[in-house]
This record gives sequence, structure tokens and C-alpha cells, in this order.
Amino acid sequence: MQIVVCSFQQFVVVVPALAFAPFGIPATVFWIYVCALVLFIIGVIKILGELRQEHGVDKIMPVGRLFFAIPLAVFGSEHFTLTASIAALVPRWIPAHTFWVYLVGLAFLAAALSIAVLVQARLAAALVGMTLLIFVFVMDLPAIVANPGNRFFWALALRQLAFSGGAFAFAMCPWSTRSTRPRPPSPERRTAVWVAIPRFFVGIPSLFYGVEHLLHPEYVPGVPLQKLTPEWIPGRIFLSYFVGVILILAGVCLLVNKKARTAATALGLTILLTLLWIYLPMLLAAPTDVVALNFFFDTLLFCGAILLLANSIDKEAVAPI
Repeated sequence: MQIVVCSFQQFVVVVPALAFAPFGIPATVFWIYVCALVLFIIGVIKILGELRQEHGVDKIMPVGRLFFAIPLAVFGSEHFTLTASIAALVPRWIPAHTFWVYLVGLAFLAAALSIAVLVQARLAAALVGMTLLIFVFVMDLPAIVANPGNRFFWALALRQLAFSGGAFAFAMCPWSTRSTRPRPPSPERRTAVWVAIPRFFVGIPSLFYGVEHLLHPEYVPGVPLQKLTPEWIPGRIFLSYFVGVILILAGVCLLVNKKARTAATALGLTILLTLLWIYLPMLLAAPTDVVALNFFFDTLLFCGAILLLANSIDKEAVAPI
């Protein structure tokens, strides 16, 4: 079995690398673009009919599902092209590191397709949410305990929590089989405590990220990771402050459950603006840089998670949790 796995890994990594080496395209980058393009085409075909059912700003809601699915497929592909690097992140006490890397990669690819085409999508989203939550407890929290003063470890943990919240919001939403619109929730559903979990999973990171943006505006906005915004980006400091304020306001609204849908929608659109203003130019400047690609799709996933949460919240006022 080990021989088969090793052979498969060599096929996935070596063959694309040899095939596209003359064009200067690394295998990892090639498969990132392939997965993103395939999911984009499939997703657009699926949501074209859904967009006609929405009006005004709500037309962005079906696209949010696509924003979540595409990065999921991208990161799933990296489990097969960057296997050794990702396996090194698995805690030592967990056996068969390579096996788990392949399994999670395959699961992400399958879940991305499922969510994009709405086939067993709620189950796929629930499994993705649980997987990401396991990552928080197994990998991110130990890193925070070991380095409590490092704000970037907190940002990484809360990033996974926000992604998980978006997946759970999608899974908990009572989707109709004929429409992407949620069915009106029952009174019991409105007051269920577990419905508030996705709001907290997105609201807490938003509040933390907003404060970080105001304290450190020189770092990339959205998810404040350890990367400075290039100086050639126009208005980078202003945008960081602007995004920080929106993150704080939206985070507060989500936590207290006041105008939560409006707040999540506004935040999702703000992160989308950030993606187009900051991360897209960075990617265009280095289209074969895996780091630039990861930052782009990481922010797209954050945007998608927020929009999934927004679409799961009923438009009518709900009882505060």
C-alpha cells in the first residue's frame, strides 16, 4: 500500500512538473490554476439561474458559495503537490502524516465540487466545518499556548475559526431543493443556541482583526497575516483603516445579533473590495508565486465564509442569542 501511495505521489508531482517546466510553470501553481478554473466554470454555470432569483445586493449571495468552493479546491490541490510541507504541520503524535494530508486534500476537492453544484452540499459543508475546527484545536491552539504573545498565531487560529463558521452557516441553513434561498425558519429554529455558533465563529475573528488593522495598518488587510502591504499599492494605509473599522462594526453586530445580515453582507463586500484592491494586483505582479496565490485565495475564502453566513441569516429580525 505504501508503494502505491508513493507511486501516486510521484505521478501527481513529477509528471506535471516535467510537462510544464518548459513554460516555467511549477506543478503546484499549475494545479492551483486548473482547480480554480474548473470550479469557476462549474460554479458559474450553476449559479446563473440562481442570480435571477435575487434582487439588489442579494445577487452577491450565490457568488459567496463559489468564493468558498474555489479556494477549498485550490488548497485541496496543494495537499497533493506540497505533500511533504503540509505533512510537516501535522502534530507528531498523529500517525501516518502523509495519509492524512492526502485524505484531507481529497475531501476538500470533493467538498468544493459538492458545495458548488449543491449536491449533498450541507453534508459536505458540515464535514469541512468540523475538519477546520479540528485544525484549530489540534494545530492552532497548541501554537498559541506555546507562543501566547505572537499575534500572528492568534490570527491563524481565528482564520480557521471564521472559515469553519462559514461552512457551519451553510450546513445549518435549511436550503430548499429547488432554490438557494433559505426556507423561513421555525420559532424553535430562531431561538436555538447552536444557530448562533457561526455568528460567533465569524464575529470574534472580525473584531480581533479590526483591532489589529487599526494597530498595524502597514500589514495586509483582511486576514492580518505576517506580510506587509506593498508600498506601490495606492491608498494601502487608508484601506487598512477602513477595513479595520468595518471589521469592528460588523463583528459587534454579529456578536450582539443586531442587523447581523446587513453587517455580514457589508463585511463580505468590503473584503471583496480588499481582494480586488490589494491581493489581485499582488497576484498579477507575481502570477506564479505560490505565496501570492495562497494570500489571494485565503482572502477569497474569508470573503466566501462571511457571505455564506450572511445568506444563512433570515432577513427578518431574529431573537437575540
